[in-house]
Amino acid sequence: MRYPGALITATYNLLQVPGAPTIGTATGGNAQASVTFTAPSDIGGGAITSYTVISSGGQVGTGASSPVTVTGLTNGQSYTFTVYANNAFGPGNVSAASNSVTPSSAVAPSSVEYLIVGGGGSGGEGTGNGGTGGGGAGGYRTGTDNGISAGVTYTVTVGAGASVNSGSFGLQGSGSAFNNRESAGGGGGRKGSSSSTISGGSGGGGSENYAGGNGNDPSTSPSQGNNGGSAVGQSGGGGGGGAGANGSNASGNDGGNGGAGSNANSTWASATSTGDSGYYAGGGGGAAQDTTPNYGNGGIGGGGRGGRQDNSVAAQPGTANTGGGGGGSRGNAAAGGSGIVIIRYADSFTAAVSTTGSPAVVVTGGYRYYTFTGSGSIRW
Repeated sequence: MRYPGALITATYNLLQVPGAPTIGTATGGNAQASVTFTAPSDIGGGAITSYTVISSGGQVGTGASSPVTVTGLTNGQSYTFTVYANNAFGPGNVSAASNSVTPSSAVAPSSVEYLIVGGGGSGGEGTGNGGTGGGGAGGYRTGTDNGISAGVTYTVTVGAGASVNSGSFGLQGSGSAFNNRESAGGGGGRKGSSSSTISGGSGGGGSENYAGGNGNDPSTSPSQGNNGGSAVGQSGGGGGGGAGANGSNASGNDGGNGGAGSNANSTWASATSTGDSGYYAGGGGGAAQDTTPNYGNGGIGGGGRGGRQDNSVAAQPGTANTGGGGGGSRGNAAAGGSGIVIIRYADSFTAAVSTTGSPAVVVTGGYRYYTFTGSGSIRW
């Protein structure tokens, strides 16, 4: 600046302003959002006096510490947020952008319960005379999530049942999940002397002279299934494990039955008619070794029966959206059934603001149910 008889200059030292905070999580509310962050390690030339949060729509919130609430947002519109710190030398460096949130007037439920069933494994399909194992059921998991927030989109994944692996061992089904809680796919049934992986949510059944697969592999907590039936010293195939019981062992030339699924009737049957009287995740039946012995029946909860060595009786697939394992057979093994995800909460809370994947919605018995038979999402 120039004054009569003098020239006054000043230098703005950028090193005196704070560094950038580390952005945390943005959570949507009714026409507002709460944004968390971590203070910068570099506070510059003086103590931080406040923080400023700016939305992607230009709305501003200030506060002395994390979190800072930004108001004046439009419900139904998505936003991200950045934050910077202020001190006596001015505004500091800006953080990275937050996650995207969509404010809503809806009140998120304080907790939701879930049923998650993975896709079932397929039965083994041998090329010799020995019986092959039934597919294991998809993992079965129930629980409660107390961390639901309005404005956050939660992904729902419904696992596919395993396809038939022509002339060889069964395959593992795909896992199902809701908000990072996953149920593993069921293990495939064993074929001949194959040493292939046959474990899963529930283990696949063993083939002639071989043991069945393990449930809960890879290791899962809580437990999601049971082991496949053994065929050690037998000619028939073992039954695939179910959510409620191990698969039955083969007996001589007879195939073992698939393990029973878990009975979800008391909590979840009001939501859907899928499954056998409210059961889910039954194991597939093992194959009979010859033309007349008994094939293994599928476990209640969608498990498919096994076949016979001469193909006079075809194996059956696991029932769709039960996570049932497919039956084993010499030449025509069967695929596993797809999984399912059901979410419920007290109907005193509002309906979800949006969903994808076309879940069936039922309100009954004081609860609101969302049944996903395909992958999608849900947001309150």
